[in-house]
Amino acid sequence: MLERKMKHAGKIALTVAIVGAVCAALMLFGARLGLWEPTTGFGLSRNYLNPLGAMISGAGLIAMIVHIIRKEKGGAICGGVATLLGVVCLVPMITSTINPPVRSAPINDITTDTANPPAFLVLDDTREGARTSLEYAGAKVAEIQAAAHPDIAPLETDLAADAAYARALEVAQDMGWEIIASDAENHRFEATARTSVFYFADDVVVVVAELGSGSRVDMRSVSRVGRSDRGANAARIRDFQQQFEK
Repeated sequence: MLERKMKHAGKIALTVAIVGAVCAALMLFGARLGLWEPTTGFGLSRNYLNPLGAMISGAGLIAMIVHIIRKEKGGAICGGVATLLGVVCLVPMITSTINPPVRSAPINDITTDTANPPAFLVLDDTREGARTSLEYAGAKVAEIQAAAHPDIAPLETDLAADAAYARALEVAQDMGWEIIASDAENHRFEATARTSVFYFADDVVVVVAELGSGSRVDMRSVSRVGRSDRGANAARIRDFQQQFEK
């Protein structure tokens, strides 16, 4: 019986690895498939992703060693593949160990205009899964943003307001945002953006105003959950502005 198990150790380890890899993928992308809320997938990954990766890589390594000793090339390859799948699951932990993340500012509401932040007129606090408010918290939030993201500022362009609005809407759609409401007459729109991993929702409002012979594009990005957005909203604004100017 033991001999038989040893003979098939690589196949067994690879099967475990494939099942484990599917489980890991579901933790990261299950919300995108509608299986659960983003917070559920995030919680599962925090609790189980590293142990799962360690189990897979351990089983694969043991199987690979067994087959190398027994000079069974096929089984050793299966064990090696299983080990690699386990290591892939451990990549987030390995990365954070080598390059520890910088502690994020306790803010989840970022805007290009802290003095007069664009307001949400359609989206409100009843949006699905929201645990944060769309009411701007004022000077305290502005002060935190200025310290954490001093580069966030309005985008000034030579485009007329109509053209800038059309360009902003095009960029938002290219970035995969869901346009919730658009108002071409007042040069503003509201949208929901999703993170690629865990599928967290952040809500965005973009407003274009005439500025001399050109225009100014202001925006605001707010997370639905979490005290800190880990820099996601600021990164989204930077990305949008870079795409706009291409």
